[in-house]
Amino acid sequence: MSHYSEDAVVYRALLRKQWIDEDTGKVKADAYFLRPGEPGLSVNLASVCSPEQCVGLFRKCYGVASLEVRYVRSVGLDVEQDSANHANIIGLPYQEDDLALAERLAGLLAKRSHIVWQPK
Repeated sequence: MSHYSEDAVVYRALLRKQWIDEDTGKVKADAYFLRPGEPGLSVNLASVCSPEQCVGLFRKCYGVASLEVRYVRSVGLDVEQDSANHANIIGLPYQEDDLALAERLAGLLAKRSHIVWQPK
């Protein structure tokens, strides 16, 4: 497990079309909800993986969003590495455990993320 600098960047693969707002082109909070059974929110490390390499890990990908570790920590969450190019955003509640907090944190993460890759 590595500790990341505040300036480190992670990528969130946008695996569902509905995770991107068609009108604004921005990431929706839906992209940052923790799925049941997941230990954390899956992200790739920008220091070892380009957005294009990140896309290549999935059968279907509608975009890649970047997010600074500094901002993840500023809302009380953290990033924990579990392999060479993969990490999890940890500390998010499951929607069924605390819907209001899950929605608030997902919204904050979505607001701070930027789409860095989309298919042509």
